[in-house]
Amino acid sequence: MTANASGQMIEAIGLSKFYGQFAATREVTFSVPRGQVAAFLGPNGAGKSTTMKLLTGFLAPSEGTAKIGGFDMSSQRLEAAGMIGYLPENGPLYLEMTPHSLLRYFGQARGLNAATLHNRLEYVADKCSLGDVWGKPIAKLSRGYRQRVGMAQALLNDPEVLILDEPTSGLDPNQTHEVRQLIRSLGQTKTILLSTHILTEVKAVCSRVILINQGRIVLDGGIADMEGSEHDMEANFRKLTGGRKAG
Repeated sequence: MTANASGQMIEAIGLSKFYGQFAATREVTFSVPRGQVAAFLGPNGAGKSTTMKLLTGFLAPSEGTAKIGGFDMSSQRLEAAGMIGYLPENGPLYLEMTPHSLLRYFGQARGLNAATLHNRLEYVADKCSLGDVWGKPIAKLSRGYRQRVGMAQALLNDPEVLILDEPTSGLDPNQTHEVRQLIRSLGQTKTILLSTHILTEVKAVCSRVILINQGRIVLDGGIADMEGSEHDMEANFRKLTGGRKAG
């Protein structure tokens, strides 16, 4: 149940985050409606991860407001957090646990009842292709499998909003293809904000581009606004970000 009648599921309203005199983000404003997959791009250090942490409540803004489904993250955090699945970049995992025990623990912490948790564990194990390592300690898993465990925890509570920071990092081409297919499928009913440095991934799964540079939004539009081919997208990215490489 959302608190937002406008259909905007992710809202950043003048979000600024200051560390002393340094502005990690400055007056970041955009919104993403239900059923849209939006790419969030920018060079290393541009403010992508900081913005995602502000939107998910992991950081408090110095100025501005973050809303999820109409719920204000600062004053209605529990309601907002209940609607989010968040995959942080290099998210922490308990290495001594198995994917099954870790995800079961997360599901119980989120308050899922036994029947729902059982069904969701089966769902994420299948969708994230974790069957072969379901009972193996996470410490022994490859980076790609650890990334899939992180994706599984983001999907576990069947959230309406997914905020994914580099979801295909560490995956091989076949795994990357599977995750992109999953994101496309989820995007039919869910709202997804996807951070990536792979411009082909943007074309493959997204309908919109939000580009941040030096803490400010410098482009917010359709894929056509970043040009049609991968080469043109790269050229436009460099132009809008002062020639720095994607990251």
